[in-house]
Amino acid sequence: MFMRNGGGESPPPGKQSRREERKMKGRTIDTIKVGDAAEFTKTVTETDVYLYAGITGDLNPAHINETYAAGTFFKGRIVHGILTAGFISAILGMQLPGPGTIYMSQSLKFLAPVRMGDTITARVEVVELITEKNRLRLQTTCRNQEGTVVLDGEALVSPPKA
Repeated sequence: MFMRNGGGESPPPGKQSRREERKMKGRTIDTIKVGDAAEFTKTVTETDVYLYAGITGDLNPAHINETYAAGTFFKGRIVHGILTAGFISAILGMQLPGPGTIYMSQSLKFLAPVRMGDTITARVEVVELITEKNRLRLQTTCRNQEGTVVLDGEALVSPPKA
């Protein structure tokens, strides 16, 4: 038996208490306004790049082979652009609107390379509420530690319903 909060039984596997369910629900459209924003910051490591390459099968030598990458336009390895875009997904699914959000579309422009060791700050900002369809349009950006915009785009999501 597992103990929680000083005693009592935990719910069976796959079941959550009502309190836990409330904690895992994001913001509904009626609690969101234009201008609301959230950020996520992460330093990208070589391990992140290799794990991403292995999970996705994207073994492009521009990302994993320093000898090859040294002869490219970028003069060294770069991080997968979509790995960087994943930080936007982290915000949408965990912060704004949060758990229960359905990611519907995303446009992306990759504006500068991300290198291993770069610290990336992803940001989403609500630019439009489409209340009749329960949709949000958000500006999405990622900047490196120098403030350079490395990714710019726009997302359309459906936040959780009340």
